[in-house]
Amino acid sequence: MCPAAAAPTRPVSPAEPIADGRAHWLRVAREAADDLATDTVDREQAGKAPVDEVSRLRESGLLTLTPAGPGGGGADWDTAYAVVREISAADGAIGQLLGSHYFLSWSARFFGDPETARRTVERSAAGQWCWGGGFAPQDPPLTLSRTSRGLVLGGRQSYPTGVLVADRLAVRAVREDTGEPLAVVVDPARRGVVVDAAGDTFGQRLAGGGSVELDAVPVGADDVLGSLSGDEDLVPRAALAAPVGRLFSVQLLLGMAEGVLAEVREYSRAGHRPWQPVPSAGAPDDPQVLTAYGELTVLARSASALCDQALDAVRRGLGRGEELTYDEYADVSALVSMAETAAARAAQESATRALDIVGPRSASARLGFDRFWRNARTHTLYEPVAHRLRDVGDYFLNGAHPPFVLPA
Repeated sequence: MCPAAAAPTRPVSPAEPIADGRAHWLRVAREAADDLATDTVDREQAGKAPVDEVSRLRESGLLTLTPAGPGGGGADWDTAYAVVREISAADGAIGQLLGSHYFLSWSARFFGDPETARRTVERSAAGQWCWGGGFAPQDPPLTLSRTSRGLVLGGRQSYPTGVLVADRLAVRAVREDTGEPLAVVVDPARRGVVVDAAGDTFGQRLAGGGSVELDAVPVGADDVLGSLSGDEDLVPRAALAAPVGRLFSVQLLLGMAEGVLAEVREYSRAGHRPWQPVPSAGAPDDPQVLTAYGELTVLARSASALCDQALDAVRRGLGRGEELTYDEYADVSALVSMAETAAARAAQESATRALDIVGPRSASARLGFDRFWRNARTHTLYEPVAHRLRDVGDYFLNGAHPPFVLPA
């Protein structure tokens, strides 16, 4: 494991100028990742709500890294993606939590009017809020109703990320009168909000997932960000929220793949070989082990290259702004789906075959190698590869635009 890194002695102020931008945040992310890596096995096995982990992220300033938003930490989407990948290599669950936080905290820029978006981003950065929840459709949905006292939100849903530690929840709700899906922000401290832990998950235990029950929770007009109506009901700029959000999933999966390969490589370099109870001198020379490392390296590097293409497409799409067309949006969405499929396969294959490389000792709970497989498999259950392949195939064969699918 990586050695402990000294944590910053104070939070990074959102208003503080960042001279070296991306380099600064990547340095902070590496320090945070090194810090998380020192006790990741113990924390993952304990499975407690990630209160301490969020405190570490807040102390480092990473929670205020709001891409391209006023009041944020002077970063861009490329930087946010790179930070999530760095953190995910050390702790996949915290990488998922942070990626979801970045996407949800900036969602007002896609779905809200400019003034609401500006105000939301500034308040989030000033309060160093941690965001949880999600916009993926669920059945039955949360319901937004109009009463004599104003708008109220009701229902119960489960979320894989962030709700146990969130300062704000971003959720999907449908209008009771029209059925229109809307993006809504909820303060979990409000009366009528009850959050329960999801205690039975076998992976991503530290992602802060759980269920949320809302009983006639008052909702202000500013808390309703905008419509989540799918496909061509959304302008292309707003529809771009789906591939932008799912690209965080790509970075998370690539971080997992790179993390397990790096950790198992250190184990092999220490002289451990499959089927040998004690370390042996010299570098590993088992042809099967070397071939496995070669295949997994090619798999991870190929997925990384496809991720770079998807990132470039997302960057161009964001740069187009209001001039983005539906066909351009479809190109971006299809490429992100390809990258997500490749990254999922890289993460799952690396996490599975790493256990074979280590051999019987990988069954040791003390070593914690199993967490990579459990984390990767849990995440891909929420983001199924088969669905992405179907969308890519339909786009390639029939020119069909990929559906508007927000991350879980």
